[in-house]
Amino acid sequence: MKSQSISSSLRLSAALMLVGQILYIVITQFHAGGEANNHPAIFAVYAGSRDWTVVHLGQFLAMGIFLAGLLALFFVLEAQAGTATWAGRFGAASAVVALALYGALQAVDGVANKQADDAWVSAPEAEKAARFASAEGFRWIEWGMRSYQNYALGLALLLIAAAAVRAAWIPQPIAFLMGLSGLAYLVQGWVVGAEGFSGTESITIVLAWILDVVWMIWLLVVAWRMEDPERDRVADDRGVRPDALHMPSS
Repeated sequence: MKSQSISSSLRLSAALMLVGQILYIVITQFHAGGEANNHPAIFAVYAGSRDWTVVHLGQFLAMGIFLAGLLALFFVLEAQAGTATWAGRFGAASAVVALALYGALQAVDGVANKQADDAWVSAPEAEKAARFASAEGFRWIEWGMRSYQNYALGLALLLIAAAAVRAAWIPQPIAFLMGLSGLAYLVQGWVVGAEGFSGTESITIVLAWILDVVWMIWLLVVAWRMEDPERDRVADDRGVRPDALHMPSS
């Protein structure tokens, strides 16, 4: 792959990941909130949410954009001889698994949970206990789906970060931060499986978001500063200084 292709592909990858992550953060702010592990209270809040389906669909689309960018980064690395290695390939496979798990998660959370909560709230008093037990069952399935989706996403980030370390044109601190965000997702997976949606899990979510936004912005800046030989050739043909058309590489 020529340098021109590397720079344009890297820009696309970084832009997709950053847009997907920021969209996910923004959309999540519209998610109905409360003490998530207080099931009687939070189920009532969920039942009263009018934008539940739209928010969860938006989260799924944002996650899809994020993971599309991550896969695009893998293909950029793979195109460089000996750069991606098996770590990158397994990371790409894990990213696909993470997207599939997230789709299943949103089917449980975005559809089944809402229907179960609505049924509990509107049920006659004699049926409420059974309806509540059903709603809790879906909630616990959601914990499990969220836990393993976090594991798959964290593993994907760690493995692709390991492949990115070998790319001379990606600063190693970017790969290091990417790996740290992967670790944060792995911790999320453990916490959700053990505690549900606790305060500790919320901390790991915010930590992963911060790390993601930092390394994605950095990667996008690096991509835009990469030299483009095709533009240099055009500049030479026109008698224009190359540095007037592009910024120097970092």
